[in-house]
Amino acid sequence: MKALESEIAEWRAFVERAEAVDGRDVEELEAHLRDQIADLKAAGLAEDEAFLIAVKRMGRLDELSREFAREHSGRLWSQLVFAGGDDDQPPDSRWRAAVGFAVGAAIAVQVARLAAGFPGEEPSWLWRNAGLLVLPFLAGYFGRRRRLSTRRWLLAAVPFVIVALVVNLYRYSEGSATELLVAVHLPVLLWFAVAYPYMGGELRSHERRMDFVRFTGEWFIYYVLIALGGGVLMALTALILEPMGEASIETVIEWVLPSGAAGAVIVAAWLVEAKQKVVENMAPVLTMLFTPLFAVMLTAAAVVYAVTGLGDGFDRELLGVFDALMVVVLGLVLYAMSARDSSTSPGWMDRIQLVAVGGALALDLIVLAAMAGRIGDLGFTANRTAALGLNLLLLVNLGGAAWLSARFLSGRGTFHRLERWQTTYLPVFAIWAAVVVVVLPPLFAFA
Repeated sequence: MKALESEIAEWRAFVERAEAVDGRDVEELEAHLRDQIADLKAAGLAEDEAFLIAVKRMGRLDELSREFAREHSGRLWSQLVFAGGDDDQPPDSRWRAAVGFAVGAAIAVQVARLAAGFPGEEPSWLWRNAGLLVLPFLAGYFGRRRRLSTRRWLLAAVPFVIVALVVNLYRYSEGSATELLVAVHLPVLLWFAVAYPYMGGELRSHERRMDFVRFTGEWFIYYVLIALGGGVLMALTALILEPMGEASIETVIEWVLPSGAAGAVIVAAWLVEAKQKVVENMAPVLTMLFTPLFAVMLTAAAVVYAVTGLGDGFDRELLGVFDALMVVVLGLVLYAMSARDSSTSPGWMDRIQLVAVGGALALDLIVLAAMAGRIGDLGFTANRTAALGLNLLLLVNLGGAAWLSARFLSGRGTFHRLERWQTTYLPVFAIWAAVVVVVLPPLFAFA
């Protein structure tokens, strides 16, 4: 312990000499460093290893860390800071691996499509298992990239195996609402399962959780770009094949579209890690553009519905729209947090994000009131239970985020506490998705 305190004191003295860091920020940076060290020690690392890795992750201090490493080149520090990351595979093997897993996902989708007789037939099991056809390949890709041990490979496979057995052994009623809920929530649950191999098995690390949040946002950007490009390609292909008749165009689309959508999941993940600096430049622009727009829209909607009382007339479709909107806002806020330098002082964007969170919180309260009325009149169903649970989770999350954001803006709290609140809360969403997939169907008799 004395050795660790000595190392931290040496690091602090070095940081205090740097012009890039104000003296008032040193305390917050040290607290951030100590939290990371505690997480890494909890994951099983020795004190000296935890200290070195924590310093390597200190974001804006990366160049300072490299300079410090040059002054202490005889230590393990230098090996860690100068390393290119946790993946030293040649670039050629990286993209080859991505293509291999993408092709595997595309083949899995086509085999399932042929087995189902799609599009002539559309059996419900095909849509229910859509996530299981693709996301195991993404987990496998990250497992290979992170070079997981045999034990961690097995742990990464467990949730996929359990969920595959559960959702396919259940006997759903024809056109059941519970089966639709499973089809919607299963990809969400499996996405959280992908987090384990992505984080290299370091589930307790808050820093790695925030890395996964950042990856999710950047993956979404790349996937949308790929989808847009694919749409243009399919449109041009349709024009070229037009003389051959509509049947030929439909055949090409039926084969290419499912394979492309599946393979793009892995390709987008590869692009995130291969072209990270490109997205890092895009992320601040996107958050600066959309956060104010969402803040204005949410605030205006909350005021209108609260003043006019229109919230009492919400139907199921509109409630679903508002749920989706609040999830998007939460995702936008999380992505903005992941791209933010945690050591900087509060800025105008932090205030706009608080307005967006406040608007979403007000809308969530209105939606919950409408849901309570519907449940009181019509009783509980699987859909209403799933929606109620999601809105309660969002209420707690947004309420905590608003409180901690206000403390941060007033100087009574740190951004690190806000960040820690969100990374601690992420497993709660995963647990609820698991409840919807595993518990709600038998609870409501698979109706």
